[in-house]
Amino acid sequence: MSRKLTLLLALFLLAGLMVSGAGAQDEGTVVIFDGDPVILGVATIRSGEGLVPLGDDILYGVELAIDARPTVTVDGVEFTVELDVQDDQCSDVGGQAVANYFISQPETVAIVGPTCSSACRAAGPILDRAGFTSISSSCTALDLTDEETGFTSFNRTTANDGAQSEQAANFIYNVLGITKVAAIHDGSPYGEGLVTGLTATFTELGGEVVFADAITVGETNFRNILTSIAETDAEMIYFGGFPAEAARLLEQRLDVGLGELPFMGADGLYTPEVVTLAGPAAEGMYTSSPAPAESDALASFIASYEEKYGIQPTAAFHSYAYDAANILLDGIEAVGTIDDEGSLVVDRAALAEFVRSYGADEAIVGLSGVLACNGSGECALGGIGFFQIENGQFLRLPDVVAETEE
Repeated sequence: MSRKLTLLLALFLLAGLMVSGAGAQDEGTVVIFDGDPVILGVATIRSGEGLVPLGDDILYGVELAIDARPTVTVDGVEFTVELDVQDDQCSDVGGQAVANYFISQPETVAIVGPTCSSACRAAGPILDRAGFTSISSSCTALDLTDEETGFTSFNRTTANDGAQSEQAANFIYNVLGITKVAAIHDGSPYGEGLVTGLTATFTELGGEVVFADAITVGETNFRNILTSIAETDAEMIYFGGFPAEAARLLEQRLDVGLGELPFMGADGLYTPEVVTLAGPAAEGMYTSSPAPAESDALASFIASYEEKYGIQPTAAFHSYAYDAANILLDGIEAVGTIDDEGSLVVDRAALAEFVRSYGADEAIVGLSGVLACNGSGECALGGIGFFQIENGQFLRLPDVVAETEE
């Protein structure tokens, strides 16, 4: 055999290896061979102090969606669904890493996640360029769907920071009767966005933010900043951030004589992990969070969650993650086709269009609430709930904010 022929044969064999297995595709499509699984990526938190319960809640929501719907069927051909779970670390570095990982896996059809706005912001340009669709159950920063700064790959099933911070300001001012707030955030897009939005609405209502500052994630001593707050006439501390830093703020406020000052956060603090880390210092803390309305379907889901994992939900995101997974499965069944070899072919652009317009013509009731995607990635029409820790448990407060605005 000539050297040239040997080289051609080697190249032919290499090309064959490259196109064998699930995910062989032309640019812009995913091809799943008959007998191979449909792969959904899950980008969520798998590491970090106080953060893993948030990631667990998202993962459990997706897993329960797949338990209930373990296959997709296109033109009578059934394919099993499997998950590829990666750690987004709730950070820009983690978001960039998982985005690069998933686009290097051509068999990945779409992604549930990432978890935190910093991760979604870093992942967005990478997923945009690759034409990958993602649906986050928890990234809430406004810029992610903004006309100028948003991403074509990004969608979310949860309410954004604008809705949450506006209603939180109404709750603080109109329901609690507090007119002066000290505002702290953790420097993340999530935390800063919440504080910025709350400040704007709170001052419009007539309230005053008498102290504003930022901390750094990973710090452990906040006594100086709390001492500065003690020198103001603040009636509440509002914190935009996550459990580890919140727990230390809650504990250390006792050291500077602020034990009676109410403390409030948002959905990043709506997790039993705050109580685990802060103990009795968390008693009385308020949080806001996207919160689905009570329903038989939700009650059944929570029962399944508790039966499978042996615990109550560890955060607020389970139902939103469940809906995100089902939207992607609906999309695969809607736009997928079967080729002459019996393989499932999913056009990425068609899937993106399906998700962007999901429920647009007629809103769809999901587990988390009403879903109607508006073309820019906003899909949630659900409301915001308010909670307070009582005897170590989150107690949902009456939904009174809407009444104060009428």
